[in-house]
Amino acid sequence: MSNSSLLPAADVVDGSVTELFIALELSSKTWVVATHVRSSDKISQYRINGGDVDGLLSLVERLRMRAAGAGGTAVKIACCYEAGRDGFWLHRLLTRHGISNYVIDPASVHVSRRARRAKTDRLDAEALVRVLMAYARGERKVCSMVRVPTVDEEDAKRQHRERERLIAARTAHVNRIKGLLATQGVMPTNPLRPDWLKLLENMHTGDGRPIPPRLMAELGREWKRLQLVIEMIGTVDREREHAQADNDNAPVVGKKIELLRKLRGVGPIFATVLAREVFYRDFTNRREVGSYVGLAPTPFNSGESRRDQGVSKAGNPRARATAIELAWLWLRHQPESGLSRWFRERVGTLQGRIRKITIVAVARKLIVALWRYLQTGMIPAGAVLKA
Repeated sequence: MSNSSLLPAADVVDGSVTELFIALELSSKTWVVATHVRSSDKISQYRINGGDVDGLLSLVERLRMRAAGAGGTAVKIACCYEAGRDGFWLHRLLTRHGISNYVIDPASVHVSRRARRAKTDRLDAEALVRVLMAYARGERKVCSMVRVPTVDEEDAKRQHRERERLIAARTAHVNRIKGLLATQGVMPTNPLRPDWLKLLENMHTGDGRPIPPRLMAELGREWKRLQLVIEMIGTVDREREHAQADNDNAPVVGKKIELLRKLRGVGPIFATVLAREVFYRDFTNRREVGSYVGLAPTPFNSGESRRDQGVSKAGNPRARATAIELAWLWLRHQPESGLSRWFRERVGTLQGRIRKITIVAVARKLIVALWRYLQTGMIPAGAVLKA
């Protein structure tokens, strides 16, 4: 199929084209393709094997030729599918073949609120076609479109996300070792010590017996797995530092990481996660920043009811957790900053829930302040740079 046969929206003139809408409902075994031509009142559906890209492109070409008709009218094709396990490779392939494709945030599509609603791939595909048609008419609130990262942007996130999983695995192995020893009444020791295996040989149970041989063998294997995870964490850290030193592939993001690391309290991990998860994107205002991180407020104002439901939590969960963790560290390492003083004025000596609520507000203000710092160079009020 030639690329020139499928004309994107920018290459056609309104009024002289036929609009063809295509929605894909993807699964591992079957892809349901729902199609609709603007001049028709029918939604047609086709099924192809999951992953059959050639079959999909051939189907799109047949649909284009049918929509063009004998007159050879240009066809404007708009395609969409929901973000999920298939990632963005299909979007890149369709775009490369001249098809205007959109990736829809599935949580943004409105569905029936009935207690029991019918849900099949056929119905979902039809709903996606209608959403795409509404979006093409200019109804931008009908759904949210995912900003598809570039290949380099997507690949740059691998390291810190793998490190996050390795840290969780390290914690799991440490807790497993401590739990096994606790069943025998052994006082907890730190399995992260390099000489822990020698300490294990001299340990005794709470009632004075040597540790049973099979338990000893299990603890030894668990400790070896822990050492392997620790070694992998070190490897990922070295790769991250090497990638930071060589910013040829992503000079803009690399510069933002360096700027963030200049602030006291912002270490290499926080700078890397925030730069590659949040600040690689372009935002137009502070509301977009807060919304993307999921720290935007969610009011519930209906009739006489007026209440706040808390933050939306609809954004990037990894970035949100990092921002809140950084907010706590910001209070410790930037005690004279404007945000730290604002926190102390409102919390004072209070403990518990009020502190947790306020720190979320600090995280939202901090992420906006860091965005302005990267955009304009304006250091957050009262913040101190590293010596």
